[in-house]
This record gives sequence, C-alpha cells and structure tokens, in this order.
Amino acid sequence: MDKNPFAINFGRVPVQYISRDILIDEIVEELKNDDVQNQCFMLTGTRGTGKTVTMTSIEKRIESDNQWIIIRLNPTRDMLSGLVGKLYDSREFITKFIDKSINLSKFGIGIGLESKSPVADIESALEIILKEIKRKKKRLLVTVDEVSNTDYMREFASSFQIMIREEMPIYLVMAGLYENIHNLEDEENLTFLYRAPKYEMEPLNLTLVGERYRRVFNIDRDAAKKMAMITKGYPFAYQALGKYLWEDKDHSINDDVLAKFDEALSRYVYKKIWSELSPKDQWYMSYIVKKQIMTTAELLELTGSKKNEFSQYRARLRDKGLINVTTRGVIRFTLPRFDVFLDNEML
Repeated sequence: MDKNPFAINFGRVPVQYISRDILIDEIVEELKNDDVQNQCFMLTGTRGTGKTVTMTSIEKRIESDNQWIIIRLNPTRDMLSGLVGKLYDSREFITKFIDKSINLSKFGIGIGLESKSPVADIESALEIILKEIKRKKKRLLVTVDEVSNTDYMREFASSFQIMIREEMPIYLVMAGLYENIHNLEDEENLTFLYRAPKYEMEPLNLTLVGERYRRVFNIDRDAAKKMAMITKGYPFAYQALGKYLWEDKDHSINDDVLAKFDEALSRYVYKKIWSELSPKDQWYMSYIVKKQIMTTAELLELTGSKKNEFSQYRARLRDKGLINVTTRGVIRFTLPRFDVFLDNEML
C-alpha cells in the first residue's frame, strides 16, 4: 500500500476509518423498520469525534435501498426551499409530478403551469410532494450537518414536527455540537426534539485502534497499544497520528511525529474548541490538565473554588466533551495531549 491510508480531511471517509457499526446499525435498522418509532435522530459530540463521517456512513447504507430518497441540507440557507428544490432534481417521478401537477414558478422550480395558480407557500408545496412520495411507497431521509440554532433550522424543525403528525414519510438525521443541539432543543416550540434519540460520539475502542495500527504498520502489540493510548480513542487523533507515523520512515513514535501530531490537533481542532470556551471554562481547564486524573477535591483546593461554584462549569465542560466525570469525585480530561496544547497556548 503506497498511498497513506490515514487522512485528516473532515467529512471524508478515510481508508483506515473505524466505523461505529453498532450505532450505525441501530439507526439504519430503525429507519428501515416498517413500524418506525422515531423519525428524528441526533449525533452529538465535540469537534473531531466523527459525527460527519458517521452520518455519511448512514447515508451510504440507506441509499443502496431504492425505496429511499436522500437529501442533504445546509442549515445556513433556506432549508424548506432547498429541500423542495433538491427533491425536484432527485428522482424522475418527482420531477414529472411537479411539472404536471404543481406550479412552483414562484420559487424558480419546475415548469410554470398556466392552468394552475402558483403555490404561495413552500411548506404547502412540500406537503403535496410528500403525499406523492408516500403514494409511491417511498421514504425521504433528510440529513443536516453542523446543526445550530438558526432561523432556517427552527423553521424547518417546526415544519418537520407538523409533517410527523401528518404521518408523512420523512425522516431526519442531524449532527452537531452538543451545545448547538441543546440550544435548538430549548426553543419553546421545538421541545419535541428532547424525545428524539441522541447518540454521543464516544471514544473509539482502544483495543480496536491498537489492532488497526498493528496491522497497518506491522508492529508488535505493545507498540501498537502505546500508539492507541496516545490517541485516547479520539477519532481525529487516530487519523492524525496514523498519518504522521505512515510518513515517518521508521513508522515509530518520535519527537518529529509528535510535533506534527500536536500541530494538527492544535490547528484543526483545539484552537477552535478553546476559542469557544468562556474565560471561566478556560480557567478551570488550565488546572484540570495538570494531571491525567484529578479528584474534584484536588481541583477545588488548587483553584480555591467551592463545590457549588464549580458544579455548573463541571456540567458545561462535560457536555462539551472535554472532561470525563463518570467516576464519582474524579475528573479526567478526554482530549489527547490537550495538556501539551495548553502549555504551548499559554507560552
């Protein structure tokens, strides 16, 4: 294999991608079920945890079934108009139906029908198209990446809720940062999203990561385990470390490989994550990274904080995927070599 099998391009599925098969299987099986219980699914996690790649894998599994139509939407643009426009181009039967039955000239879609008045409301047009999709016994999957609480996203989510109530064959998979999805859920008219299944992008299994490294680099299990431990199961780190190990003539961990690895983490992920933290979040993180594992009591002593004062920041940092607090009274920072990043950031 001459070509580097690892990649740090966001969104593309690398050759050495470790699939989240259990999660993907669960969502795909639910979508394909004749008696679907959920029509909306959400993928959450911090940057670099594989949300986009996982959603792409779900799309690929679904699109092999001719029963499905898949439309990808941009949450920063008019999503309802975008959906109708993309549906028009997606399947011949939809194109013919619109050209024959609906005048969408107001929206620049299809052929203007003199015999029919233009449809005034894009949501009404979408409902008419969905009824035709249902009549044809097809299903529509809409996927939205980088979800945030925009006007367009709120409008689309509200319409989606109505379509669910009307038993339309439309399904939604969204991916976004936890805080962005949480902000969207908190909207007064969108609390139905709280009931939608939410999947957090947990760290990859270290044994599986080590085994992949062992096979690719033809090294012993101890060396592969050491490499896996460096990544902490963080998907972007798995790709980045693999990429620079592949480029190293000895395929071994050394200062040059680690320097490139740290630079990739900083440039593509950590600087953005850090900039999105509040000053108080940053202040607590600067203490948390001093040890791989720290008790809450130690942190409170170091910072001179009270337990109730820290609790809100503990929850925020946990929800952002920066700390693991599953063990009572213990804090672990989750991102690989985040301590090194902060040391360099604070020089």
